[in-house]
Amino acid sequence: MTRCRFAWIALLLLVVMSCPSAAQERTVRILSGASAGGSSDFATRLLAEALSPILGVRVVVENRTGVNGIVAAQETARSIPDGSTTFVCPMSTMSITPQLVGANLPIDPGAELLPIANVALSSYGFVVAANGPYRSVQDVLAAARARPGQVSFASAGVGSAQHLQGELLKQKTGVDMVHVPYRGASPAIVDILGGRADFMITNMADVTRQVQDGALRLLAISDEEPFPLFPDVPPLSRLIPGFNVVGWFALCGQKAMAPELVDRLEAAVARAMTDPSLLRRMAEGGLTPRFEDRAAITRRLAADRALWLNVIHAVDLRAG
Repeated sequence: MTRCRFAWIALLLLVVMSCPSAAQERTVRILSGASAGGSSDFATRLLAEALSPILGVRVVVENRTGVNGIVAAQETARSIPDGSTTFVCPMSTMSITPQLVGANLPIDPGAELLPIANVALSSYGFVVAANGPYRSVQDVLAAARARPGQVSFASAGVGSAQHLQGELLKQKTGVDMVHVPYRGASPAIVDILGGRADFMITNMADVTRQVQDGALRLLAISDEEPFPLFPDVPPLSRLIPGFNVVGWFALCGQKAMAPELVDRLEAAVARAMTDPSLLRRMAEGGLTPRFEDRAAITRRLAADRALWLNVIHAVDLRAG
């Protein structure tokens, strides 16, 4: 009976979306697990704006913050699987937070949500204060080797992508550095600028403006693709083989959605990602627009979960 009801709801949504008079009355929600102004929320709002005319419905963004996106993920997973509630899910929410030892979360979004399509990649930059002593990643590592346990890396909090990249750097170089967690990227960047922390590997969307203004020095990019705004900055893998990390933002929904509805949403995202205005605005905001279909983003999610689980186990990282 329940399966029939879900199928009927999915069919009704397809009919509603194809009927102009009914579409005017329908609202589709895309949840953002981040506060307004962050890169995740930024990507969500751009996607919602682009999807509205394609789907022929009003698409609104609702912020459901908490536990690194878990609150938004849970609301999405427990909503009616008719496509009216989706979630722009970040890499960290899907592949890091649920795997922390002792997390005791109400949902594992990486296992209980369906990735529909990827929207953007988020490169991470290795940054230091421009007025500080470091002019290369080698300088930072040399200082850390000379002063074990004294060179510090900042992060947006314990278990964040920034934190785990610092731990991955320690693993791959064998260098002892100290982690300094903050309540978000912004206060961490303030302390990098003030010289109270040595470096940070963080989303380029968080630091693009400060790099362009000359306040921060960008030493490397954490993934192997050149970053469009700073094409001459080298990948970290050139110095540290195998260090290849990139964040992403994908549209996710309930696993119980009818296949026809999932196909429709995937196709709508694909069409939205051909909009020159959307692509330009994403790039200006420090993101790399990148459509990936359901199969591709599912493979990316599986690879990232394996990568971060290894790091979590290696350092016995526990939820705070």
